[in-house]
This record gives sequence, structure tokens and C-alpha cells, in this order.
Amino acid sequence: MEFDTVNNRSLNGNIWKFADVDERKAELIAQRYGFSSLLAKLLVLRNISPDDVPYFVDPKLQNLMPDPYVMKDMQKAAERIAEAVINKEKIAIIGDYDVDGATSSAVLKLFLQEVGIEPMLHIPERDEGYGPSVKAVDDFCAQGADLLITVDCGTSAFETFAHATEKNLPVIVLDHHEAEVKLPEVYALVNPKRIDESDDYPSLKYMAAVGVVFMTVVAINRCLRQKKFFEGRNNVDLLKWLDLVALGTVCDVVPLLGLNRAFVRQGLTVMRQQHNLGIKSLINRASITEPVTSHHLGYFLGPRINAGGRVGDSSLGSRLLCAQNSVEADKLAEDLDNFNMQRKDVEAYVLLQAIEILEGQPQKYPMAFVYGKDWHQGVVGIVAGKLKEKYNLPAFVMSIEDDEVKGSARSVSGLDLGALIMAAKEKGILTKGGGHTMAAGFSLREEDIENFREFVGEYIKNSLKSDGIVPVLDVDAAISVGAANVELLDKLQLLEPYGAGNPEPKLMLANAMLTRSDVVGAGHVRCVLSSLGADTIKAMAFRCADSEMGKALLNGRGKMFNFVGVLHRDNWQGRNQAQFIIDDAMEV
Repeated sequence: MEFDTVNNRSLNGNIWKFADVDERKAELIAQRYGFSSLLAKLLVLRNISPDDVPYFVDPKLQNLMPDPYVMKDMQKAAERIAEAVINKEKIAIIGDYDVDGATSSAVLKLFLQEVGIEPMLHIPERDEGYGPSVKAVDDFCAQGADLLITVDCGTSAFETFAHATEKNLPVIVLDHHEAEVKLPEVYALVNPKRIDESDDYPSLKYMAAVGVVFMTVVAINRCLRQKKFFEGRNNVDLLKWLDLVALGTVCDVVPLLGLNRAFVRQGLTVMRQQHNLGIKSLINRASITEPVTSHHLGYFLGPRINAGGRVGDSSLGSRLLCAQNSVEADKLAEDLDNFNMQRKDVEAYVLLQAIEILEGQPQKYPMAFVYGKDWHQGVVGIVAGKLKEKYNLPAFVMSIEDDEVKGSARSVSGLDLGALIMAAKEKGILTKGGGHTMAAGFSLREEDIENFREFVGEYIKNSLKSDGIVPVLDVDAAISVGAANVELLDKLQLLEPYGAGNPEPKLMLANAMLTRSDVVGAGHVRCVLSSLGADTIKAMAFRCADSEMGKALLNGRGKMFNFVGVLHRDNWQGRNQAQFIIDDAMEV
């Protein structure tokens, strides 16, 4: 799948592009805050103005979170839920089956439990479809529900909520997915991406659903306090659920900027105290022995929680996060870990088939567009992400089910998937769909697959203004082997937490000699790099032994390379050392 013929690429076929830095701004930041030149440059590359540096390096909720009522329908929603709490009404919750849905459901359920309400909670299985269903509404009505709250879903559930209205069940939507001009008729719909929302607080539009739910809980709590609900009762400590907010925010791959950054920074502090029994059990199950970071959330905890909704029981994630005793938490964490191992096997099978299809036929458009009849619908999103990484192209992966085709997509910079999916829905090509800039889910009829392929292909060509996408690896700065040390890691720690919108700095180790290399584990290449002086650093290139880069490293001892990657801290067995994680290499 090649769409350009640019020469002089790296061993992984990339072109390295070094970032342009406004040196004047970097010097101003360095002087004003006493930062190193490198740290100041990295802040400038993240579009942090000199005046905003304190809010970025030390993000705090009190500085970054506005009054929840700035969002449309928030006051109306908070007052109605507070009324339901005071009157002991039966509250039902419908969430989504991903990590954002699980954490959103858990935050709302745990808060309601603390104020005396035991809500009914439904997490749909994937074969039920995304979001609230008519059957779920009927089931809740049969159980006497007085109020339905949907979290991380509901913005496009027109038919289901029309049915709820017929059943006289009021609905409150707490969501963050892209919205159309027309909204469903519900009691209140809180979504920072409503078309009629103000642009006065742009960081709110970045929030994951769990962020919206947390702000709603803050608003409800204030309403209850104003109504004297807590007289003779203990006040609720809302901050203790920031660990859940951090988990959902990182795993939903929303930008870690502004308020989201405060959610994750303070949420990680809460998580390290391990008050949530479910998270504690999951950390133990994942064998995480060092302080938890956003990397652990995205690559160790999140996939395990997601596994229930992908190949197992969708409710496991929210049940784990709401667990009230360690025995229950340990059992649920074990179940999720087992499902995650199953998910890896299923994912590997689908990924291999997808690659064979893509590389076995010419591709008309610069995209990875592929589908199969026997593909597990629960892994198409992960496979789309893998294909995007492999080919540096927008990826669309679909599973043909008995009744419809269900798919997932992952994007590259410059292509807004949420807008693409909305446009396809408006044309009638898709039956359902929604998402964000970088990720989306959708459904369509099997006979419309080729229409969708043409629509997506033309949309991508027009959006990216190119017949092809050059595989570019952005590099923030170049450093020497001697500068890649623990002292630099300590300075870079101010940039954490890393994630969407604030990636780990990509650094180039310039003119490094490969002094040792061997294969370890599942095809990883372990290296020792040195400068022309006496400085050395350990390095690791994961899952690359059979690749062109891996072979070059294994046969390149004594040669000089430039390496691009990220600098990590190695805490194994109590050591505190710097280690370079190699993403790409180029022989000097």
C-alpha cells in the first residue's frame, strides 16, 4: 500500500520532519520560568503561550474548571436529578461499553449511592448496538423507573427517546459525541459539542463523557447542598472519583489539554492512593509495580476494561469500578484479564486477514478500507488503529453481521472522522454512526459498502488535498547520548501527563554508536548505544526483530545511527535509569 515514492527514508520507511520552533517565545519562557532551552522549546511546540505555562505545568481544577452551568441544560439536568435524589425516585442509567462509558457510569452510580440512591444500570452488549435501545427503555419502565440518564451516548437516539416520551419516562443525556443541529426531544441534553453551545470555554469541547458526568455531579452536589440535603449528613468528597475521570479521559483519546489535563494530573494522584478497589485489583493483575502514569492507563488498564465489551460481558468494566469488596474486585479483574487475552488472539487473526486483503489488491484511495464476514465486531476498532499505525493512513474496518455491517475507523492528522461520519449519515449511506476527530464507529447496510468506500475515498482526497499521504515521523528535538539521562527525565516530567494533544516528546539521539544488540522476548531488540565519548544508554525497539529496522540493528554493531524515539525511566528492581525506546532509525 504505497502512495508516494519519496526516497531517503528511514529504516521504517518514514521521512523525519523536525519541528519549527519560535525561538523568541522559547527564550522568553526559558528566562521567565528558569527552564532549560529544550523544555522551553517543547512547551512552544505544544502551543503553550508564555502566560499559560503555569496552567500547563501545574494544572489545577480550581483554575481550569468553569461553573458547570456554563453548559446548556446543565442547570436543568442537575436540578432534576437532585429532585429525584431528594424524593427517592428510581433512577436508571444507560452507559456505553467502552472505558469512557464504564467510568462515566461508575462515577454517576457511586455518587448516587453516596446520596442514598441505588440506581439501575444497563450497559448494552455489542450485539444490542451502541447507545440506548427501545428494549432497555421498556425494561426500565417495567421496573418502575422514574428518570433515565444516559452517559457517553444518547445524542443521536431520536427513535428511542421518542419511545421513552410515549412511556412518560423523562430522559437526561450526558454525552460528548458530535451532535447534529436537530437534537432528540428529552428533558435535558448536556453535551459540550452541541451546535448551539458557546465557544467561550473551548476546552470543554475536548472532554470525554466522564468529564461531562463529573461536572454534572459537581452541579448536582451543589443543588443538594443549596436544598439543605446534607444537613445531618456527611458531605460527599467528589475528588475521590478523579481516578475514574482520568482513566476514562486518557482511554477515550481526547486531547489532554486545559481541563482534561487537570483531570488526569490530579486523577493520577488519587489513583496512586488506590482507594478504588477495582482499579487496585486491575493494577495488581497487570503487574504494575511503579507509580501509575497515563501510559499505564492507556496501555494496561484500559485494554483490560475494554475487553469485557469486546469479547466478553459488557457490564464487567463498570461492575469492577464500582466493586465494594476486594474479593469481588479481584474476581472481576481476573475475568477481564482473561477476556483481554482472548481479545489479543481474536485481534491477531482479524489483523492478519486485513493486511492480506489490503496488500493483495491495488488501492484506489489513500486509506485502509477493509471488511470481513467472520470478523469479531469487538476488535475492529483495535485493528483499525493498528492499520492506521502500520500504513499511516485513515483506516476503516468493518464486520459483516447478519443484519448489518458494523465498523470502526481511526484517523490521521487533518481528517475529522466525526464530521465524515455525520456527512455519510446525512447522505443516507450510513444507518448509524458517531465519533470524534480521530475515532468513530458506524453501521451500514451490506449493499452500501462500496458506496461508502467511494464516499470516504473522495472525502479523504478533498480533506487532505493529496492523492497520497507521505509517512512522516515528527521529531521535536535532537539530543546527544550523554544528554539522555535521568536529569532530563526529571525536567520532562513537567510535561506529563502525556496523551492525545500532548504526546511524549519525540527525540532524536544523534550520532549514536550501536555497541550491542540482541533479541529478547517476543521479537524485541535490546540495544546498548554509546557516544564517541564514554556515555552509554540502554535502548529497546519493540516487536521489530523481523523488520528491516530490526535486522539492521541486529547486524549493525559498531555502526553509527541516528535514532528517533522517546526517553523512559527504567525502575526495574528499584533502579532509576534512563532508557531510550526506539521508534525508528537511520544509518549515518
